[in-house]
Amino acid sequence: MIRENITNVKADIVAACEMAGRDASEVTLITVSKTKPVEMLQEAYDAGSRDFGENKVQELLDKIPKLPQDIRWHMIGHLQRNKVKYIVDKVYLIHSVDSLRLAEEISKEAVKKQVEVNILIEVNVALEESKFGTTTEEAVALVEAISRLPGVHIKGLMTIAPFVEDAEENRVIFQKLRQLSVDIAEKNIDNVSMNVLSMGMTGDYRVAVEEGATYVRVGTGIFGERDYSK
Repeated sequence: MIRENITNVKADIVAACEMAGRDASEVTLITVSKTKPVEMLQEAYDAGSRDFGENKVQELLDKIPKLPQDIRWHMIGHLQRNKVKYIVDKVYLIHSVDSLRLAEEISKEAVKKQVEVNILIEVNVALEESKFGTTTEEAVALVEAISRLPGVHIKGLMTIAPFVEDAEENRVIFQKLRQLSVDIAEKNIDNVSMNVLSMGMTGDYRVAVEEGATYVRVGTGIFGERDYSK
């Protein structure tokens, strides 16, 4: 099932790229593996997945030593400052930086461990109260402030769009994030690149790809529904 699902998601990405006149190589599928056992992650790996997204630091730390070393781990969940030290030297990309204080903590630990940490700025485009993220209005100032920190490199933006029945409703959210990334890129801020747009999940990744996503985060569409009771 997992192999088949990955094949189907990748085919959808290719189709969405064709529709938007994009090259499918511009889009990376992140297999969102939170709450899933190592055996299922191994199955996804065997089916070609190399980028895995986790929401919780402890779960990430438990899984890393049990799986192949060439996996690129993505921290996609809310990151607490007191947990930063455990993952700065273990993850490929932190998607969920939404405050200067968090970025300062990442910078401090990066310098201490002598690593360079790639991050995305999380933007709450839809202004949902239940979601983390800076606002589109405050994003530029936040990017400028973080850009000066040692050991931290801003690679782009991330958003979590609202959960909707009709993916088309989120198109405007993805368009706004893309426009924000263009506006920031035009400022030519040192130590800031806007090459990455992490947006789109199981319900709306096709629309996100049409609007410029370079990373889509798909969990349910690969592993099936989650059981949070475990």
